[in-house]
Amino acid sequence: MPAKIIDGKEIARKIREEIKKEVAALEKKPGLAAIIVGDNPASKVYVGMKRKTCEEVGIYSEEFKLPEETSEEELLELVRKLNKEDKIHAILLQLPIPKHINEEKALSAIALEKDVDGFNSVNIGKLVRGNEASVPCTPKGIIRLLEEIGIEITGKNAVVVGRSNIVGKPTALMLLNRNATVTVCHSKTKYLGEITKKADIIVVAVGKPNMITESMVKEGAVVIDVGINKVDGKLVGDADFENIKEKAGWITPVPGGVGPMTIAMLLENTLQRYKEAE
Repeated sequence: MPAKIIDGKEIARKIREEIKKEVAALEKKPGLAAIIVGDNPASKVYVGMKRKTCEEVGIYSEEFKLPEETSEEELLELVRKLNKEDKIHAILLQLPIPKHINEEKALSAIALEKDVDGFNSVNIGKLVRGNEASVPCTPKGIIRLLEEIGIEITGKNAVVVGRSNIVGKPTALMLLNRNATVTVCHSKTKYLGEITKKADIIVVAVGKPNMITESMVKEGAVVIDVGINKVDGKLVGDADFENIKEKAGWITPVPGGVGPMTIAMLLENTLQRYKEAE
């Protein structure tokens, strides 16, 4: 029986509608500041999408585009300024940033109460301890997708392929916090297919097209594909969607799966930061 397609676009649309209603009833607008350093084309696209979506739901947003040669101190100075800015409730530093800037230092300069992405080292530490007060947007979106389609995470075997600080590690922690038995795989993992074949839930986020094939997935598994790759001018994920969908129970498409949820969670986190501040 073919898999059910997880429509992240539709789920995200409903979340945005709820946020829009809530924001309309507020006295003040929640404010989001997005910082880009350098000329990464993907970063510009992402931040543009975030700005457009903020406008749609009534969230005030400001963009700060800094040149590639911006010094670490100049970036930290901007972050410190935004930390004190009353109309800004949430700060986003778009990754990647140039190599000459210490990423951890820059992310941890964002005030805890304005850390919209949950990348401040203190918030990561809280997540390790099971406190999800501020969590990264993509992992939060992944968990929300699983909840929306009624997947009981407790007791499930979950395999996360990819160990990035942005997606893989926090997703593994959030699954663990919900009592899944979690295995994290990466580029040095041996016999990957043998591991993924035992998974009830597979989350793949590595940036390699068709890395997860139909033979690596068990019948009825849930496949969450975070990958975004361009192949022959088309966007594809890390999972071989066409073949896996004949075997899996549920699968996210690319595009239209996890991507819209990441932005919906950014809006939700911005609103949350506003509520905590007011």
